Amino acid sequence: MAQRSVLITGCSSGIGYDAAYALHARGWRVFATCRAEADCDRLRAEGLESFRLDYADEASIAAAVDEALGRTGGTLDALFNNGAFACPGAVEDLPRGALREIFEVNLFGVHDLTRRVIPAMRAQGHGRIVNCSSVLGFVPMKWRGAYVATKFALEGLTDTLRLEMRDTGVKVILIEPGPIATRIRANSIPHFERWVDWQASARAEQYRATLLKRLYEKRPPDRFELPPAAVSARLIHALEHPRPRARYFVTTPTWIMAALRRALPTAALDWIVAKG
Repeated sequence: MAQRSVLITGCSSGIGYDAAYALHARGWRVFATCRAEADCDRLRAEGLESFRLDYADEASIAAAVDEALGRTGGTLDALFNNGAFACPGAVEDLPRGALREIFEVNLFGVHDLTRRVIPAMRAQGHGRIVNCSSVLGFVPMKWRGAYVATKFALEGLTDTLRLEMRDTGVKVILIEPGPIATRIRANSIPHFERWVDWQASARAEQYRATLLKRLYEKRPPDRFELPPAAVSARLIHALEHPRPRARYFVTTPTWIMAALRRALPTAALDWIVAKG
């Protein structure tokens, strides 16, 4: 039986890093891609197959797909679209450029990569496309508007693709984590500092009292926060079960918010979410 292959994005740390090792340990041939070549070098030194893929760089997406298919002889069993970043800030303070930049990575790059692997999956008659969304893909939270917008859009695109691929052997799946112990908050700081002029904002005092503390002060883990391995466990089911679910919730808050979203009117849900 041929070794199953999977291409994973965002493998330098966190969810992607754990997923790469979890699937490698289960016998998958893992192509663990990273945005920075230095991170690829590190993963290769650790024994993984790694090459560069930057969602913001169309040429790198095309080259990565060619590299993966070249190594397997033209097949790819699975794709895990994991890479993403956040740009915190109140919606009224987000300039157009900030949204353009985050959509290029969190949505347009994901879409580009997905389109490029579908022909190989169609030709082989099967495949799994797993997109990593978030609890913020169906419930918003303050200060996270840019990230929320990309994840809401990703969910819509994924749901539509799932419907359209029903007449093929390609399964399309969402994973929706809640708080996971990753570097996404620390990695969001440069984007916040580049795009958000919080000192000139009408909400400057709110920034000082809330967001700045969350970004810059050392904090204990969020309540209900789980390690990346919790996502890997759902990913394994999504890739290996003969009948995968359409979506997988990870962490208690995701389950709670999904239930509240179904049960409550918008005003009541807004009141709960606004209280944090």
